[in-house]
Amino acid sequence: MIVVGAGNAAMCAALAARENGAEVLVLESASEADRGGNTRYAAGQMRVGFGAAKNLMQVVEGLDAEALAHVDIEDYGPAEFFDDVARLTQYRTNADLMDVVVGRSLDTLAWMRSQGVRFQLSFGRQAHREGKRFRFWGNLPCEAWGGGVGMLEAYYKQAARTGITMLYGVAARRLVTSGDRVCGIEVADRGEVRRIDAGAVVLACGGFESNADMRAMYLGPNWDLAKVRGTRFNTGRGLKMALDIGAAACGQMSGAHSTCWDLNAPESGDLIVGDSYQKHSYPFGIMVNARGERFLDEGADFRNYTYAKYGAELLHQPGMFAWQIFDGRAIAMLRDEYRVRQVTKARADTLEALAEKLEGVDAKRFLEMIGEFNRAVPAVDGPINAGVKDGRSTHGLAVPKSNWAYPIDEPPFEAYAVTTGITFTFGGLKIDTQARVQSTLGQSIGGLCAAGEIVGSLFYHNYPGGSGLTAGAVFGRIAGQSAAQHARSAR
Repeated sequence: MIVVGAGNAAMCAALAARENGAEVLVLESASEADRGGNTRYAAGQMRVGFGAAKNLMQVVEGLDAEALAHVDIEDYGPAEFFDDVARLTQYRTNADLMDVVVGRSLDTLAWMRSQGVRFQLSFGRQAHREGKRFRFWGNLPCEAWGGGVGMLEAYYKQAARTGITMLYGVAARRLVTSGDRVCGIEVADRGEVRRIDAGAVVLACGGFESNADMRAMYLGPNWDLAKVRGTRFNTGRGLKMALDIGAAACGQMSGAHSTCWDLNAPESGDLIVGDSYQKHSYPFGIMVNARGERFLDEGADFRNYTYAKYGAELLHQPGMFAWQIFDGRAIAMLRDEYRVRQVTKARADTLEALAEKLEGVDAKRFLEMIGEFNRAVPAVDGPINAGVKDGRSTHGLAVPKSNWAYPIDEPPFEAYAVTTGITFTFGGLKIDTQARVQSTLGQSIGGLCAAGEIVGSLFYHNYPGGSGLTAGAVFGRIAGQSAAQHARSAR
């Protein structure tokens, strides 16, 4: 059988198929140096319905009861995971598919650990220190060692150990069919077009976020100008191949995961900087557009529940950019990504001086807005607590700030310029709970499965952080099992 792609979902499919007795060939259009799809650019956090914190010991290396006694991790089970996805997707998520994701998330991470992936508690990104204890916030305490890169290296080592064949620089062109089933794939390999027969094919080669034409066609105006956060190889080819043989598209074809991304980041992902072009500490400051005005509620929720939709808001602003503003109270709380050398930054000791450094912003209106904002926030009462939604809300503003509303008045002041960075597209192929691709006639297409970002109907409008890697792993594993079973029956 063949797996198209070499990221998280693809490698889970390949390893699961190999476990189930299949001979597996992985086709990756990128070179070996660039392999791994968007997973290579991911921070590695994975949302999991673990229930009680003690159940994380099944996944997190070295975690024991003594270690858990020094941290605060709220119970978070499959029901809470499902509710978060449902709430953020405006209750459009496919309930049958999402039930599988949340219900099998803990078991899948434990299986990933058996494949060599190592997990740790996410102290650096998801915990707030309160005295000698760490409080985990946002229900996302688990991450892979080494981020997406570490996850991939574990997969590749396991693939080599188990006899999985991997080909690089081989681009899939067309699915080969016989009757109503897929029986192989046509590829371009170093200028040669050839056919590879297979008992089953798994498409796990990402969405169409790296294809400017498809972004404009499906997502709408200005999306062709968005920066691509991850791999340049996710061009939608797998989606097109499946649609060409009668597969059904589903989900929010006009939607995408997008974030606040450095204004001067390259057009596609940079492996040296990775995800550090993102700028996600906005809940502890404010964001202003070219008019010098706020345009969204920076404190609506924890960053985990707003970051994937706020990138799209920037496309609607004049010039498609904004500046994130922080004062001395918040600067020490900024995430590590604000400290990389490749950052578009301004700093001043007064707001007046800062206003002059905000390129493209109406300085006069900016200062007026800061005054209005500072008069609308509660009186200062202690330091900012990142571990709780504190309810410190503005009063009387057209655009509220619902939590962490502190005045911007304590020097020094820093600002960071951001634009839209697209991560992956929400629409894709229709699958069933066994990861089998469905046709426009409502039937499973024999020998064709899919997993990862190419799958539609899981996410709409928004996305709870860490859900994508988890969904990819869960359905990748299932796709490998289903494809191996079909390949056996096709012999």
